[in-house]
Amino acid sequence: MATILVVDDEENILNLVKAYLKVEGHATYTAEDGTTGLAMFRRYHPDLVILDVMLPEMDGFEVLQQIRQESQVYVLMLTARGEEPDRIAGFMAGADDYLTKPFSPRELVVRVQAILRRGRGLTDEQVLEVGDLRIDSQRHEVWRGDNRVDLTALEFKLLKTLAGYPGMVLSRERLIELVWGYDFFGDDRVVDVHIGRIRQKLESDAANPRYIHTIRGVGYKFEDVQP
Repeated sequence: MATILVVDDEENILNLVKAYLKVEGHATYTAEDGTTGLAMFRRYHPDLVILDVMLPEMDGFEVLQQIRQESQVYVLMLTARGEEPDRIAGFMAGADDYLTKPFSPRELVVRVQAILRRGRGLTDEQVLEVGDLRIDSQRHEVWRGDNRVDLTALEFKLLKTLAGYPGMVLSRERLIELVWGYDFFGDDRVVDVHIGRIRQKLESDAANPRYIHTIRGVGYKFEDVQP
């Protein structure tokens, strides 16, 4: 069972989503405006926030920005605005998924379950093995098959961060927050530079990477895609 917060200004949407999530055994709280939603987020510390974009008082993007300053909680954007720029804006702001109204309640439940199954980063004791890649968090070592990959401390942290969110697109801004920290001042293209260096060391063919993939206009994704 997870604790889920649904923030939407349409009462029928709130009731529908809450009913379906209750059947799945989740504890669900609801709010009808951004300000209340943010207050409830801080009160209940949910595992997942389902967040509408068009909200009174404080819109969903503003709420998401506030949440991301405080938490890595999963966020699913739920909105009638389905144009590509809005979806990209949501992902750039730190959303984990995006569902456009009108939506199927069953699809929403499937997306919620998929999000909740994801890992939230690797701990310092974990070892991740994907394909022929092995990331040892405790030893700070990376191996491809029998070959050790020599990464700098920053490169290792960046790879470990991406690998801790398998299949999830992370924007440059999000990676800067997770790897460099909120007090970073500089060009976000620094992420591209370090990703390029990691690929040169890690990938057999840096031009056609197997593990670190560019999602144009959004960011990067860690996923094993064999040639």
